[in-house]
Amino acid sequence: MSGFQSFLKAGHAPTLFAAFLYFAFSCAIWVLNGAMAPFISEAYHLTASQKGLMLAIPIFAGALMRFPLGILAQYIGRKPATLVEMGLIAVAMLFGLFFVNSFNDLLAMGVLLGIAGASFGVALSLGSGSFPPQHKGLAMGLVGAGNVGTAVSVLVAPPLANWLGWQAVYGVAACAILIPMAVMVMFAKEPDDVDAHATFREHIACLFEKDGWVFSLIYSITFGGFIGLTTFLPSYYFDQFGVSKVQAGQLTMLAAFMGAALRVAGGWISDRWGGVNTLTLVLLVVSVSLFACSFATGSLVATTLLVMLCFAALGAGNGALFQLVPLRWPTTTAVAGSMIGEIGALGGGLVPFSMGLSAQHLGGYRWGFVLFAVLSLVVLGVMRYMQIRWTRTWAEKGGRARVHAPRGYPEGRRA
Repeated sequence: MSGFQSFLKAGHAPTLFAAFLYFAFSCAIWVLNGAMAPFISEAYHLTASQKGLMLAIPIFAGALMRFPLGILAQYIGRKPATLVEMGLIAVAMLFGLFFVNSFNDLLAMGVLLGIAGASFGVALSLGSGSFPPQHKGLAMGLVGAGNVGTAVSVLVAPPLANWLGWQAVYGVAACAILIPMAVMVMFAKEPDDVDAHATFREHIACLFEKDGWVFSLIYSITFGGFIGLTTFLPSYYFDQFGVSKVQAGQLTMLAAFMGAALRVAGGWISDRWGGVNTLTLVLLVVSVSLFACSFATGSLVATTLLVMLCFAALGAGNGALFQLVPLRWPTTTAVAGSMIGEIGALGGGLVPFSMGLSAQHLGGYRWGFVLFAVLSLVVLGVMRYMQIRWTRTWAEKGGRARVHAPRGYPEGRRA
């Protein structure tokens, strides 16, 4: 406990909490259509592929909006950028409350939900900005644990939709976003770390390197899988097993909470065992559990246990990846993390989209699970190939931090 108290004193704890709350509420709103998908599907009689498209658009939109929000934060500051974003989220929720009357309106609403999904990079940079380098990893892990908001969304939104009607939930969300806005205004302060002054070139620099793309591929499995499955599972439980809409949300919450809770643990384990070692186990568990899910479509209990195992691995993988980011990009950690987060999150949109296509054209959801399991194995192979060079340059064997970086690397030289 004293160690954690020392960590909090090393930076600005109120800003860390404000960033966590901002990210948690943003994640909750980002997956709102997924949480209410059984209600929306029933209202508009959507086909499986239409549901997949409806659920994929917020994920794609959120990923694509992360970079513009990062640029805005560059010019006006991270704290002001969060307030602008949350104001836009409130307006978007009012659009959902008053103007969604057709499937096309739903697709437009999906784009607007993407505003909430853009929060990742700015939240992590804001929360970790006032902490010294030796504590940035833990700070980013704590802010990143705000993806527990997805679990809250799938737990709370269905009962509210039952009680008030699903469109009224958008109105509740418009009011709820005022809470993190108030906390941000009253308690957060703008950090003065060097990452805040990165140039445009520095923002996209990691995309000109092989390592940047490999990290993005890994994140497309870990975080992409987390957000994509969280969005998809309420529909899957409702359609496949005939549970109630509220029960579908509760079952999804169990998995989403596992993923959020294990994120910090994944970073802690990686500090000791190595990020590459941890991610190797993560990707194997994800692949095996999803393969098993494809054959467990007749058992609710088996599916729930397997999904919880998968989410535990995905959450640990998110933490493990961001244990490696500060090692590879020590002077531009927040910038590199933001770009990797943007590119990697695009993978999440493939999950509901491929599941919808599988259900409509291949007679069930099995092949959607199989596709993502195979992709996990492919990414594992790529990572294991690349880690041979990583452990010769910027990381110890297994992906642990080097006590002394190789001369001239990576502070002043790129791979």
